[in-house]
Amino acid sequence: MESTRTLTDKLFLILKGLGMGAANKVPGVSGGVVAFVAGFYEEFIYSLRKVNKKAFKLLFNGRFKSFYRYINGRFLGLLFFGMIVSYFSVSKVLDYLIKHYELYIWSVFFGMIIGSIYYINKDFQDWNYKTYTSLALGIILGVSISFLNPAKENDNLWFVFFCGIISVSGMTLPGFSGSFILILLGNYVLLLVDSVNALYDTMSDIIRGDLSFIDNHERLRMLKVLIVFTLGSVTGLVTFSHVLSYILKHYKSITLSAIIGFIIGSLGVVWPWKKTIYKIDKSGNFLLDSTGEKIIENYQRFKPELNTETYYAIAFIILGVLIVLALEWYGQKTRRIK
Repeated sequence: MESTRTLTDKLFLILKGLGMGAANKVPGVSGGVVAFVAGFYEEFIYSLRKVNKKAFKLLFNGRFKSFYRYINGRFLGLLFFGMIVSYFSVSKVLDYLIKHYELYIWSVFFGMIIGSIYYINKDFQDWNYKTYTSLALGIILGVSISFLNPAKENDNLWFVFFCGIISVSGMTLPGFSGSFILILLGNYVLLLVDSVNALYDTMSDIIRGDLSFIDNHERLRMLKVLIVFTLGSVTGLVTFSHVLSYILKHYKSITLSAIIGFIIGSLGVVWPWKKTIYKIDKSGNFLLDSTGEKIIENYQRFKPELNTETYYAIAFIILGVLIVLALEWYGQKTRRIK
């Protein structure tokens, strides 16, 4: 598989990783949708499935090249490299755009998901009572999640581990936004803001030779939370990939119809016309993270008014659809060349 990848393929794989990384960070958007639309979802799942007992045996026996080939290392490596770069670059740009052009960015996302539904559905022909049922269940589950209210923050380590498992679900299950689920579980700020900031501050202290954080109990608590969250994320990534790999192999039509339904249901989460609800303290002041940004608590949806802003938003929805159609066209052209 790797021998057939050209330099262009590898560059596009990094770009796809950038897209997945940016999508995973935004509450309501699923990195799995990017993988699905870009045409590498099944390879992604099956490559993760290779992280198993045999892979670790090769690794511990010092057979690094065999381990690398066995887990489709170049594919996963380029993809995760793109995700890491995204976290420190593209996602920061995305944060800025959402802050200043919230309606238009959500409109593009909304259009891309509509385009994704078309893309996945157009080649799916196996419609019967089973697939229609799984489609309906997927829609109901997606809509239900979008209307849940967020819980309170909980730093119990077992719950943090569970949150880690859930947080990576958006990478493996299209339409399922792990970051949005963390908001509903009440731990978005704890796990994706506070603990990450604690790691950044700790690394800065170590570089400066300042080890005083060892006596900082709050900092150590945050680092412990981050470690447990990371372990949960790794566990979830490998576990979900094994489960989904089995399901795709034995129940592919039912699984694909459920994914289509789930993506349709997730449209409620990325509805462009919504007001961001920020956390406030007892005095009514906005709570800020360590970078001075307001902390998101949830979103409140509303009906659009017919005005110039709404027409622009509709135009951006159409742009989102066209982006997905362009990706599909490129994918078909590439496959024809090969």
